[in-house]
Amino acid sequence: MPEELTAAQAAGRLHAVDTLGIPLGPGQPPTLLQALGQRDDWIDLRVYGALLAVLTELFSRTGVHYVSGFFGPLERALRDGGADVEFAPADFRRFGPLLQRQAPRVMTTVAAPPDADGWCSLSLHAGGTIDELRRAGADPDRLLIVEVAEKFPRTYGLADHRHALHVDEIDILVVSDAEPLALPGGDAEPSEVDRAIAEHAVAYMPSGVTLQTGIGSIPNQIATLLAEGEGGNYGLHSEMFTDGCMKLHRAGKITNTHKGQYDGVSVTTFAFGSPELYEWLDDNHEVAFLPVEIVNAPEVIARNHRMVTINGALAIDIHGQVVADTIDGGQFSGIGGAEDFVAGAGRELSDRSLICLPSTYEKDGRLQSRIVPWLGAGAVITTPRHQVDVIVTEYGTAELEGLTVRQRGEALAAIAHPQFREGLLKAAERAANGALR
Repeated sequence: MPEELTAAQAAGRLHAVDTLGIPLGPGQPPTLLQALGQRDDWIDLRVYGALLAVLTELFSRTGVHYVSGFFGPLERALRDGGADVEFAPADFRRFGPLLQRQAPRVMTTVAAPPDADGWCSLSLHAGGTIDELRRAGADPDRLLIVEVAEKFPRTYGLADHRHALHVDEIDILVVSDAEPLALPGGDAEPSEVDRAIAEHAVAYMPSGVTLQTGIGSIPNQIATLLAEGEGGNYGLHSEMFTDGCMKLHRAGKITNTHKGQYDGVSVTTFAFGSPELYEWLDDNHEVAFLPVEIVNAPEVIARNHRMVTINGALAIDIHGQVVADTIDGGQFSGIGGAEDFVAGAGRELSDRSLICLPSTYEKDGRLQSRIVPWLGAGAVITTPRHQVDVIVTEYGTAELEGLTVRQRGEALAAIAHPQFREGLLKAAERAANGALR
């Protein structure tokens, strides 16, 4: 049986020189991380994680070095404030193998309280940490600390992938009254641009397709249109389960009856959204949480029937190269599962991969095009041109797969803001003739 400690007592079990592994976002233990932030005696604490979802002083402390696989608002704020935070480029599916290589002495997660049989559901996060949590619990030289809280929903996996830890695997149990971070903006009114993009996107989603979607105003508006539309009988296989996914379930649009695999359940690896979403997920067997190496595997994605994936971008050039996680070369977010879902949907002609973005943005009071002749110096490519299928803006869609460089440029110019189309067409002509610029 585990040793039951307060968060402060558990935090005291870490050495001043130590290594700590934490899950992505909603799997992070809030009270424990806050207790760790109260310590100021760190000499060299190295923390491995992604997408911080807990406000804590830990990562601002001298002697604490944080390596993140995905930047969110908290990572960006810490970096800009001078904290020792660095980005490790990796897609979500590689988090597990990387964590095994790092083998932190201490592993931790948040979970639902033990059930009558001693199983603690891993609640909102399966991700890439499950195996390493179990390895830490089984190793006498390592430490597994699990924070359990009633306000975290009890969720489930499937027979071969139990989404839970047993109390016998846990070294230290911390009982808290913490609640999961609620994402703001779920009910925000979409812009006219968002609506237009969503309307173009849903044309690729007839009844019976299997969907992958993410967070943000455009995916939320796509979910709204599908929920209110005449189509249905959809399947869901998505890295992230959102309020939009819940909306589709509640509207009776998700049946998961003929995906070709995991029929009968929506498949995800983590959930992030509103308190309403967390309440809906509690004890809900319609959703299965599986490890990310399964959910995001391109070959698994491709086995779904008529897969349609939806991702975002920040910029794209006339060749079809996509920048989605950096701005002017600086880290903004991360790769996550975008590449896997683009690649997975590219294995079958019946599958489609949509990359959605507004055609413009404003900088210093001037309108700028997100579709550009060429990317600036230092640009970091997220999705290579040969992987890209459909680009969607408020002006329409550009199906790039199989097109020449000139044809790609022409198709992208047609969905750019009218102010920039002529320049893009001229650039496409130059690129087709072998000119760099």
